[in-house]
Amino acid sequence: MNHDILLYKLHNYGIHRVVHDWFRNYLTNKQYTCIGSVKSYVSCISCAVPQDSVLGPLLFLIHVNDIGNAVPNLAIKHFADDTNLFIFDQDEMSVKRMVNHSIQELNNWFITNKLSMNISNMLHDFLFRFCLK
Repeated sequence: MNHDILLYKLHNYGIHRVVHDWFRNYLTNKQYTCIGSVKSYVSCISCAVPQDSVLGPLLFLIHVNDIGNAVPNLAIKHFADDTNLFIFDQDEMSVKRMVNHSIQELNNWFITNKLSMNISNMLHDFLFRFCLK
């Protein structure tokens, strides 16, 4: 997750001033590796959220909450860090067209939000479910 994009989304959800500054400071992590008494250089983190944190899952959900805007006429369901798109139609060719269009629109959303889509898993799941119908 790109911090600037996440902070922009937090601002759009009404997180302003002191609380917004608190999130900015929270996300501006510094990290280093320590093995024995040897420490690496300190590096600033410009993306992602602190792992195993209480706020991590919430910030992730805030970050992806608007993914439905990419495909507004289709049903998207979120569960934890999993997002599912449901496409229904009686005509097989129509479903294929909708899937292709949806993948393009979702890919645009991912690019805009500086995220990546695991297309191979997505296509495998789609083909598996499509063949079951």
